[in-house]
Amino acid sequence: MTRIGLYPGTFDPMHNGHLDIIGRAVKLVDKLVLGVAINQGKGPMFSLDERVEMVRAETEHLNSTAEIVVEPFEGLLMHFAREVGASVIVRGLRAVADFEFEFQMTAMNQQLDREIETVFLMADPRHQAIASKLVKEIAVLGGEVNRFVSPRIEARLKEKVAAR
Repeated sequence: MTRIGLYPGTFDPMHNGHLDIIGRAVKLVDKLVLGVAINQGKGPMFSLDERVEMVRAETEHLNSTAEIVVEPFEGLLMHFAREVGASVIVRGLRAVADFEFEFQMTAMNQQLDREIETVFLMADPRHQAIASKLVKEIAVLGGEVNRFVSPRIEARLKEKVAAR
């Protein structure tokens, strides 16, 4: 039986913390679906198509025994998890504030589907402070983001900021 995991996020933009979690999550499953969320409430800098393309580009080089698939999704996470056949949802934790939110979300998701487990991976200490929101803010204000994102993402951020 193939173990399918789902790592959801807006990935706006994808950063080194996301890549760290993905690199560790592929050790736990046979197939990892990276669910790129349509979340207009977060006011994404990049369009859905741009984010899907960036996530694909950032993960295609990963040397993994697990298959990695990138899919956009909208709506309830648990519906999407069922749709892709996931038995595990992977979430990254950076700080206590993340835990409180994720704890609540996991409890609600268990009420919706007790067959799908949530697995938390602690962020590597080097990446604990990284958040897409902060990376975007640093880029908009002219700061250097090369410690937080790949060169490809850095270039895309610079293009986006220059076009504003």
